[in-house]
Amino acid sequence: MSKDIRPLPGGDRYVPYSERTGNESIVYFTRDLSPEGIAKIYERIKGSITGKTAIKLHTGEPKGPNIIPAAWVKAFMEKELPDATIVETNTFYDGDRYTTAQHRKTLKINGWTFTDVDIMDEDGIAKLPVKGGKWFTDIAVGDHMLRYDSMLVLTHFKGHAMGGFGGSNKNIGIGCADGRVGKGQIHNYDGGPNMWSATEEMLMERITESTKGTVDHFGRNIAFINVMRNMSVSCDCEGVAAQPVVTPNIGIAASVDILAADQACVDMVCSLKKEDGKALVERMTTRHGFRQLSYMKELGMGNDKYVLIDIDNDDRRIICKEAVEGVVPFKAE
Repeated sequence: MSKDIRPLPGGDRYVPYSERTGNESIVYFTRDLSPEGIAKIYERIKGSITGKTAIKLHTGEPKGPNIIPAAWVKAFMEKELPDATIVETNTFYDGDRYTTAQHRKTLKINGWTFTDVDIMDEDGIAKLPVKGGKWFTDIAVGDHMLRYDSMLVLTHFKGHAMGGFGGSNKNIGIGCADGRVGKGQIHNYDGGPNMWSATEEMLMERITESTKGTVDHFGRNIAFINVMRNMSVSCDCEGVAAQPVVTPNIGIAASVDILAADQACVDMVCSLKKEDGKALVERMTTRHGFRQLSYMKELGMGNDKYVLIDIDNDDRRIICKEAVEGVVPFKAE
């Protein structure tokens, strides 16, 4: 594997839609930020979900203010996926989700008591191959992942202190890697005492290669929902210490294409009025977060071009206009 740690160009630059190439995927969109909105948009992508189903979401640090509310997920699951299982893994950093016992206490604090939560690395790890990666040949995940036939990636889209933004890619790239080995692979570049040695675009690539292991494992039986609400520049892993929310709520995007789902959310944030999107766009830019998107494309994980379908308005096609002031965050044909 390459040991070149020099940052690659591009992750600090937003790529306008007009400069993208390749095919288009379908991304569905609703402004309905509610359990009903999640259920409504899930109906559009559920054809890929079958058998024993895992729902991967970020259940949060104790009393974290910005996570997708447990009550929303409960109502959604009761309506759409009553037999599914919420899945998580332990953290790489020492804290309230570092061990399984600590993690279960935090789950109780945050209201995840209405269903069992499978902490996938509770009993050990499994290695998933990473095809075409330059950093990994395999990634360690919680071995309970192998119990599931399908995965619904239900993500709170927001900023991230190291990744720039946390979308579906971060949710499973970090969130399915086990707390010691897999997350160590991603963060600890050289195996030395600095556990957080991976930097900038290298980190974006390593997160993405980890994601590819999970996406390839489930094949067609995986789908992605991004909830654009309470979008602090901080990740939910910062809990009550998260920076205040200054970015307007937008809505929910969903696709069976992980790149298209994350790209659409980035586009919608970047098309907000400058004063509304400034903080989150700055966070994505300064952390080279756009490299998540370009590297997913390089690895053949999806398309950065898409048709955005407004399910609130008779499935009208929406035109995203990057950096157009006064458009919040897009206009319909």
